[in-house]
Amino acid sequence: MKPNSFTMLRAMTRIRAFETALAARPDHGFQLLSSGEEAVAVGLSSALNAGDQLLTGGRSIGPVIARGADPRRVMAELLGKTDGMNGGRAGRGHLSDPGSGFFGAHAVVGGNISIAAGVALAKQLDDDGSIVAVLFGDGACGSGALHETLNMAAIWKLPLLFVCNNNQWSVSTARQDALAPRRLSDIGATFGLPACTIDGLDVEGVAATIGEAADKIRQGHGPAFVECTSIRLRSHSTTARETRKRQELAELLTHCPIRRQIARLGLDEDTVEMLDREAAEFAAEALAFAEASPYPSAAGVLTDVG
Repeated sequence: MKPNSFTMLRAMTRIRAFETALAARPDHGFQLLSSGEEAVAVGLSSALNAGDQLLTGGRSIGPVIARGADPRRVMAELLGKTDGMNGGRAGRGHLSDPGSGFFGAHAVVGGNISIAAGVALAKQLDDDGSIVAVLFGDGACGSGALHETLNMAAIWKLPLLFVCNNNQWSVSTARQDALAPRRLSDIGATFGLPACTIDGLDVEGVAATIGEAADKIRQGHGPAFVECTSIRLRSHSTTARETRKRQELAELLTHCPIRRQIARLGLDEDTVEMLDREAAEFAAEALAFAEASPYPSAAGVLTDVG
């Protein structure tokens, strides 16, 4: 059963609260947060089935929570604790939880794309009707790995959905200063893929468009490409200096996908406060679990190291 409009709003609100709570800690480490991009993570995840797999780049916190991973174990992983989903070894850049349909994050820009093709090929050989989605930023559209993978996916008709989360900035480089295509979805169209550009701030629109693309992929029509234009409300990372002007950031905040969904649903103040309170409790529970978990011991430094 696919999530409804209110459920998707709740998921976005929880992601925002989770990341806000993490960023407020002095030991948050190097993180890439999803503020302003929650509609892409939630809309995409809402369109996937239980047997599907999602791969992301390094901005993985929103997508892994949206995919249904245990938020407590996610928080523990981000803080380097042993009860994290990967024992505190992977962190944001490489966390994975295939059991929940999150095959893994990849910190190298574009590094997840060719891996996703391998996962999709395995799905094709299994012939179980499931698909693979790979989520990457606009910065990865200059990667040779994307073009090579698009070519192979098109030729082999892989069950692979390419989703570009175009937040319009590669660290501090504006999208128009780095990439020539008028629309980034044109890159997919060049290889003959069904390709479109949509509003990545509209969670319902994202879910509907990606759902349609996913259905066609399941029917054996081969890969598709969806570009979601979004915004980044925070700096590139928790350690990066913000290069945009305050006025620009204030303007971006008026386009917040969470505020937009609240307005669309016509929710009253009491309901919004309930959502915020519930989201804060969601984040607090995850933090409490992480705090109670120990750090890895030095004796285990070579465990799982090949």
